[in-house]
Amino acid sequence: MNKTLKISFALKNTYRVNSILYALKQMLLIKMILPSVLYGARGLKIFANILSAIWEILSAFLGKFIYLMCIYAIVAYGYDGYSNKSELFLHMLLFLTIIGAFMNTNLFNPSKEKYYAVFLMRMDAKQYVLINYGYAILKVVIGFMPFMILVGSMLDLPLWLDVILPFSIAGLKLFVAATSLWDYEKRGLAYNENRLGKFLWAFVALMIIVACGLPAVNIAVPQIVSTALFIAFVPLGIIGAVKVIRFDEYKAVFRDLFAQTQPFADKKTQALRKQSEKYISADTSITSDRKGFEYLNELFIKRHKNILWSASKMITYVCLVLIAGAIIATYVFPEFREVTNHLILNWLPYFVFIMYIINRGTGFTQALFVNCDHSLLTYPFYKQPGMILKLFAIRLREIMKINALPALVIGAGLSLLLFITGGTDNVLNYAVIIVSILCMSAFFSVHYLTIYYLMQPYNAATEIKNGMYQVVKVATYVVCYYMIKVRMPTIVFGTLTIVFCILYCMIACILVYRFAPKTFRLRQ
Repeated sequence: MNKTLKISFALKNTYRVNSILYALKQMLLIKMILPSVLYGARGLKIFANILSAIWEILSAFLGKFIYLMCIYAIVAYGYDGYSNKSELFLHMLLFLTIIGAFMNTNLFNPSKEKYYAVFLMRMDAKQYVLINYGYAILKVVIGFMPFMILVGSMLDLPLWLDVILPFSIAGLKLFVAATSLWDYEKRGLAYNENRLGKFLWAFVALMIIVACGLPAVNIAVPQIVSTALFIAFVPLGIIGAVKVIRFDEYKAVFRDLFAQTQPFADKKTQALRKQSEKYISADTSITSDRKGFEYLNELFIKRHKNILWSASKMITYVCLVLIAGAIIATYVFPEFREVTNHLILNWLPYFVFIMYIINRGTGFTQALFVNCDHSLLTYPFYKQPGMILKLFAIRLREIMKINALPALVIGAGLSLLLFITGGTDNVLNYAVIIVSILCMSAFFSVHYLTIYYLMQPYNAATEIKNGMYQVVKVATYVVCYYMIKVRMPTIVFGTLTIVFCILYCMIACILVYRFAPKTFRLRQ
């Protein structure tokens, strides 16, 4: 047992440390500084181990603190009509605990660590479960204890109940895990917490409605009933613990779980392809008169027309309806004209965020990878600088056409609204609005295709394995969201947008030509 304990924790720590080092290695600036023998660098390993230890501590406490503080905030400030806040807290905690017992079991989560330990390293499955699941349950109790006492004191709950509640939460988790093991013995079906059935999802939805909806109409489980149920969870947990300890078929359970998920096969890619096949044309008469990459691209666009264009067309229809509604509103309510005119002439930066939301760049690049690049990236000719730039330009043209449809409607609609609501002294505003909206659309098209080529984030299983790619996506969101707060005359902001877009496109093409032959590859 001690040997299993040491190996298990060493495996978990190694996996986490290597993940941290890999993430550091993906960051462009750090990548240039870090040595190629990164995983053997002692100093960096020590640093990664420190981060791993910090993460382990945070995982035990931080999430539970945020969880309880959120419940407290909802109870304290969300239901003014319900005076008994301690009763309301126990009511919500009760039903959320029931949800967590089914959706966050740890035991039935088919993680890669379990696969490495049980099937690759051939560790004893039962010993592995007893150590790791026991540790997970211990983290639940220890992690909740200080914050449950804190929140309990704020709500005037008795201290003895504050101390019992963490054991109650852990107890229900143990009992639900035990019932799943009994069910496996009876029916031979392994419960997978990552693949909840429709009935269980319906049950979860019902629990959420009961937890949050009933207090809105001043109904909650009486405090004495909630307290009794939480106390009952403790002996139920003991019963569950006995079953977990006595169960001997954990390896068979894990085998069934991994048969469902296959964590290292490209099953996710296959699933995405199967889902896409519903919208991909199987018409064998589709052909093209073009040559080379133009031929490949035209066939791809024709066969995937429904995937690539359906969302863009739907967004366009919605934009048409909204613009028509806005135009009608200016005639029905004439007092809105002056306000609308002012907004159009000063709030153009707001549309940066709107164009970010409706842009189809991420979906386009994922469709490219799953249905095209996933296979072609294995050929050397596909990664030659000239070939990459040529195909990049072809694909950029196509994605810009897809995103330009709603952009043109928005730009023309705003110009029409500006004219209807009183117009402007500078007629250039009309043209600048249309062109700048189109440039925003073009920018996002270029941006997402560029980071796809420079950071190609997917591995063979369509998992994102490039941390820097995620960082860039988050940074893009933050900048676009910040633009909501910017107020600038349309003529100024629109002109800056056009110039910026042209410069960005030029720089993107240079970067793709220079670096994509090295970066545009399958991730490991």
